[in-house]
Amino acid sequence: MLENLFARLQELYPEMVKVRRDLHMYPELSHQEVNTPKKVAEYLTNLGIEVRTEVGGRGVVGLLKGGKPGKTVALRADFDALPIQEENDVEYKSQIPGVMHACGHDVHTAALLGVATVLSEVKEQIPGNIVFLHQFAEEVIPGGAKAMIEDGCLDGVDVVYGAHVSSISPLGEIGVKEGDAMAAGDTFEIDIFGKGGHAATPHLTVDPITVGSQLIVNLQQVVSRKVDPLKPAVVSVAAFNAGSGFNVIPDKAKITGTVRTFDEDVRTMIEELIGDIVESTCKGMGATGKCQYVRGYPAVKNHPAETKRIESLAINLFGSENVRKIPPQMGMEDFAYYLKERPGTFFWVGGASDLIEEFPHHHPKFNVDERSIIFIGKLFLSAVFDYLKGGVTHSKVEGISTK
Repeated sequence: MLENLFARLQELYPEMVKVRRDLHMYPELSHQEVNTPKKVAEYLTNLGIEVRTEVGGRGVVGLLKGGKPGKTVALRADFDALPIQEENDVEYKSQIPGVMHACGHDVHTAALLGVATVLSEVKEQIPGNIVFLHQFAEEVIPGGAKAMIEDGCLDGVDVVYGAHVSSISPLGEIGVKEGDAMAAGDTFEIDIFGKGGHAATPHLTVDPITVGSQLIVNLQQVVSRKVDPLKPAVVSVAAFNAGSGFNVIPDKAKITGTVRTFDEDVRTMIEELIGDIVESTCKGMGATGKCQYVRGYPAVKNHPAETKRIESLAINLFGSENVRKIPPQMGMEDFAYYLKERPGTFFWVGGASDLIEEFPHHHPKFNVDERSIIFIGKLFLSAVFDYLKGGVTHSKVEGISTK
């Protein structure tokens, strides 16, 4: 059966490319998605799938009821874009100034719609149900996953799978990571209030630039001297803004940055340390400081059984040489919220090839080989039937070969 589904997926490839390129040409920013969810909802409705819109705000959830009783599998794709001006010279270049699909969410959406098409055509043979989670606002805290979950997108769901295309991994290479896969991501914003004045008489001022410089140095010691070196953590200052003239010491300065962790105790400790460092450093230099610390997505913690399932299926489909156990990544992903509620796993699919110039995610020239859509689709289809048929990472699932 899976061989036939894979063949059908391949037949649909030109349609999936068309969908991907339409999304790429007309991207929408996080929390501003209007036309994208409409397109997704219309596509699913035309397949005869039950559709719920405005889930958690701008999410779209499709429910495909199989012809036989069974469990329920959820598959997730995100569809928001980034505030980046595209620099690719391609026929499907973004038509929206300053907005671009620079992370592959258009690929994820096209792949999931292709999977939905294939499954809708054999729904009577499916022993269970499929939920298609089309999520908004993955790129910006607080993200769309949490709001969609609160709005019931996981009601009745037994397991959830998500995939992310990678522009720096070879086409078709599957990356899996059991346990800690992606870090929790927090942000901090520090306001420093000093006393401005003439740059020629610094002794009459409280220079927030000097205070901020010392504060940045002190922050760099949080990880190196306070965190167990066996527990990964990052504290990065990403912006330092102050002043506008060569001869004026400003009244205030602003520092912003991010914290990435896996361990919740380490996360809490760093949050508290940053607050203490801001207070003590500013006070010791005659300034005052205010720190706003915002907790973002929790860490992505992939469930062992479901990660092994995807790994085994990928090996059977693409060969062990194309499946890689990857190290934890310090990037963040709000797929973490789904995994806090249900068993599941988040995996990576390579999209780099000789056809596409290689650039990292969030780059103005980001792009991937569109054939990655097929690899995502095959793994999603295999996972659905392996789980619903009760497979436990075997090469065959009740007579259905995954080859």
